Amino acid sequence: MNSLAFLTLLGSLFSSTVAAVFDLSELEWNLVNQNGSISVPGAVPSQVHLDLLRAGVITEPLLGINDFTERWVFQDNWTYTADLTPLLTGGEIQSTDQLLLVFHGIDTVANITVANKPVAWVNNQFRQYVYDVSFLNAITSGNLTVALESAYYYGLNVSMRPDAETILGDTFEVPADRAYVRKIASDFGWDWGPGFVPSGIFRPAYLVSLSNSTTNATSSSPTNDTSQLVFVEETSVDIYKVGQNFSVPANETADWVVNVTLALRTAVTFSSPSISLSVAELNITSPQFSLNELSATTDSPTWVTVLWQIPDSIPQRWYPRNLGTPKLYNLTVALNLTADSSSDLELTVRTGFRTIKLAQLPYSQEDIDAHGITPGDQWHFEINGKAFYSLGTNIIPFDPFYARTTTDQVRWVLESAVSSGQNMLRIWGGGIYQPDSEETGGYDFYSLCDELGILAWSEFIFSDTLYPINDFFLESIEPEVRQNVRRVNKHPSNVQWAGGNEIEGIVTGVNTSMSNGTIYLFVTLFQDFLHDIAVSETHSVPYTDCSTTKGVLSLDPYILRFNNGTRGNIYGNSERYNYDASQAFNYSTFPVSRFVNEFGFHSMPSFYSWEEVLTSPEDFSFNSTVVASRDHHPPAGSLAFPNPNAPQGQAQMTQGVELWLPTPSTSDSNQTFAQWCWSTQIFQSMTMMSQIAWYRRGAGQGENNLGALVWQLNDIWQGVSWSSIEYSGRWKVLQYGMTTTFSPLTIYPFWTPNNQTLEVLVTSDRWETVDGTAQLTWYDWNGNMLNTSTHDFAVPTLNNSLIFSASGLDSILPPGKNATDVWMLLNLTAQVDNKTVTNEQYFTPVSLADVTLVDPKIKVAATQDLIFALSALGGVAPWTWIDHPAGTVGMFVDNTTNIPSNGFYLVPGIDRTLKFVLNEKLSTNTSPDPADFVLRSLWNNTHTE
Repeated sequence: MNSLAFLTLLGSLFSSTVAAVFDLSELEWNLVNQNGSISVPGAVPSQVHLDLLRAGVITEPLLGINDFTERWVFQDNWTYTADLTPLLTGGEIQSTDQLLLVFHGIDTVANITVANKPVAWVNNQFRQYVYDVSFLNAITSGNLTVALESAYYYGLNVSMRPDAETILGDTFEVPADRAYVRKIASDFGWDWGPGFVPSGIFRPAYLVSLSNSTTNATSSSPTNDTSQLVFVEETSVDIYKVGQNFSVPANETADWVVNVTLALRTAVTFSSPSISLSVAELNITSPQFSLNELSATTDSPTWVTVLWQIPDSIPQRWYPRNLGTPKLYNLTVALNLTADSSSDLELTVRTGFRTIKLAQLPYSQEDIDAHGITPGDQWHFEINGKAFYSLGTNIIPFDPFYARTTTDQVRWVLESAVSSGQNMLRIWGGGIYQPDSEETGGYDFYSLCDELGILAWSEFIFSDTLYPINDFFLESIEPEVRQNVRRVNKHPSNVQWAGGNEIEGIVTGVNTSMSNGTIYLFVTLFQDFLHDIAVSETHSVPYTDCSTTKGVLSLDPYILRFNNGTRGNIYGNSERYNYDASQAFNYSTFPVSRFVNEFGFHSMPSFYSWEEVLTSPEDFSFNSTVVASRDHHPPAGSLAFPNPNAPQGQAQMTQGVELWLPTPSTSDSNQTFAQWCWSTQIFQSMTMMSQIAWYRRGAGQGENNLGALVWQLNDIWQGVSWSSIEYSGRWKVLQYGMTTTFSPLTIYPFWTPNNQTLEVLVTSDRWETVDGTAQLTWYDWNGNMLNTSTHDFAVPTLNNSLIFSASGLDSILPPGKNATDVWMLLNLTAQVDNKTVTNEQYFTPVSLADVTLVDPKIKVAATQDLIFALSALGGVAPWTWIDHPAGTVGMFVDNTTNIPSNGFYLVPGIDRTLKFVLNEKLSTNTSPDPADFVLRSLWNNTHTE
């Protein structure tokens, strides 16, 4: 067996310069069920379903109705076993004083045994576990065994403890009393995904060897073997301003504080250790910081902390990509174990300098009077002292089986977010604490956010239910929260810690009695317990109790507002879900809010995604049993299969299409199904773009709205969901739509049919005034230009400008034209950050279901390098779309601007040229034939050609 060789610590907790580290994935593992009837090779990191799949015991869990037929897997107990004999007799750990067994994640409930000796019982998926197994030095054979208990049955059992509280919350699919199980909440099923309840050693695991060849363990002289003396169990790098903390905002001109904390384990005591810090790119080095004695540790690490102040002007600040440069530096931490030794340990941490503030105190009377702001509390983020508009989406787990997620997959999703203009991703609190290195987490997330310049709203993993507060539960949560806050501290992309997802609404909602017991449970955990832990571990980012909240009465002491507000004032943030498609564009149903952190509508995945999982031709139908079984909205609330509530979700999508688009119906059943799937995506994009535009408009209104985060970005399987990117990485229509509405400068037609009022606004998220020109052009469906007007504009900072306003169709429409005969093309041009920015939108005074489309007769000229020139030789083709073939992952961009583009109105005489940018790492077909790309528009909803 070969030891790992990590030369630097880039998010990892290991370094070859300090300890010999053996990757337990190199052992031969065996997996067996409780009664021994199934025995197959296992793996680490992995999960039971994945090992059964590799062994041929089950088929791909995402295939067909396997989410139902493979439920037996989570109802069994499973044991992973590996023979340690090759390691114990191979010479790698000879002359070792201390052996540490390190698990970066076990899913979830397990007994750990080493050489028949019980080591630990664990019950928290979100914790790192380290155990001293030095007794292995005395033996030459033995097994490492991890016996996993069914999380399903564990939840049912642990909730029957005498100290278990009665919990108010939701069951989505698997009724396992999930509030008592520290496991990914959506593993039990959600309204967008399956409930496989997986188990396994799902993150990397290692054996760390610490040795000392010095005869006098307390000597301060150099040892003969410093290469195996220290193990860095945890690293925290928290960068903030002098005097800054949770309740005290940063003084932007104050010195920076670089707070480095290490958890160290060593096999020998050193009396005079020291640490120095340096940033090579800045040519700066700290003084040598003397530490207290570093004692030999067995059961727990020794904690050391140093604080280094750096003048404000020295480092360049980190910004999200749309507001500046995401500047990163390499911080080197050098540990000297003795007074006269050179650096015995060097860790390199990639980090950045920035300040983050969540403004949530009341607006001043001056703001109210001078800027017309509606009274109440602020709720927005500030980066480096400046308020900005948060544009983004919500992240869910990338796969039902964490262990098969790769960094390449995650990078594609994050790059897609950046390409569409997003600057913030909310990591949903029902999923997983996202990792920041492959060595410890299996894949990377936070380091990619740092690099790509996208902010990460982090949450503790609590979602849509109240939680117990007995000692048994809290004793598990405290180290979970501390470990994850410390780990994430070094990432400048992290923007806050929220206590959980949608839980405050359970205690303040209209259907809740606000009983003393309910309030006590919530306040104890989310106002007090989690808050106190978070602010004790970080000075650099804020804490808020819940993703959706009514805010605070006070920051110090931290007291939540709940329903204690003045009528007419605005507090906290909000979300919107309205599944009545007739209200999709009714602005009076949209929240008037400071920040909207969730809003969405569900859609089908593409025909290509269905091909990945449907097994019979008859399944390829909108309401087939298998397709409908993968619509979990509303959720079953039980193990009932297929979901008895799916007809509601199916009907909501159907209503959206039938009300606003031509109803798909052709002589080709597969085309009809494909057009139905695609049309649900068009409606999803239309209603989301309308809401984004409305909330961004709010930046210039009394609500001073400064945030819009769409639900949701990624998908967990091939099924009905709110995502803008499908499970395979394929962009939905919404992903291209967000590219338009998340542009730094946008134009949008706000149409109120009740009083026949049209307002056209230009909105900017820039920190400077933006000047430009807009053009409004009327066409008929044959593509004839009827009239056009040009409008100059100047949009102030984080604001909007009204460039057109009219009431009554007679004064809005071109003379002599009916509303069903015409539509408007809106576009603008401006200079932003020394670049030309364009934006385009469309206005139809009636539903597209009510217009008479003309055959567009689209001509496609394709080249082998996947450039497609599109021309409409007939009429206008609304929502012109190109699909890339199966097995390819990538995006279409405008061949001139390189901005993502797809799903637009193709107008005769205005040709479009798109290029397909292939992601070769994720594509199984890396040389697609241009002839296999499929062109469609709304014309194809009712015509085969």
